[in-house]
Amino acid sequence: MPKKVAVFRKEHFNAAHRLNNPNWSDEKNERVYGKCNNYNYHGHNYDLVVQVTGELDPETGYVIDMKVLAEIIKVEILDRFDHKNLNLDTEEFKDLNPSAENIAIVIYDILRNKINSTFDLKIRLYETERNFVEYPVS
Repeated sequence: MPKKVAVFRKEHFNAAHRLNNPNWSDEKNERVYGKCNNYNYHGHNYDLVVQVTGELDPETGYVIDMKVLAEIIKVEILDRFDHKNLNLDTEEFKDLNPSAENIAIVIYDILRNKINSTFDLKIRLYETERNFVEYPVS
């Protein structure tokens, strides 16, 4: 019987953003987003955990080669978002509010296209030590 195992790769990136809905008044944005609506942006030290679940390869004993997974994350996520202003420096958030929820979904969509579809994929993104999101949810 095939055995499924989940493997995890943890990475870190720093990025600035501003939560703002352009369809709302300044007052409503301030009320809803508070300090996260700072006109001059603010930053986070994000921790990213990528979970890949699948059957073990009987020849390697791996679910996925972690060196390969690390390189995919570096090229597709870290090089794209690390030390960037998400609102200003990335195409993904030009018209999408860069909330932790949206960032996790964007990361998932990017990685889903790069990781074999036979694997289940889950993203956990820590915006702070105490606040994190997970996508998708079961």
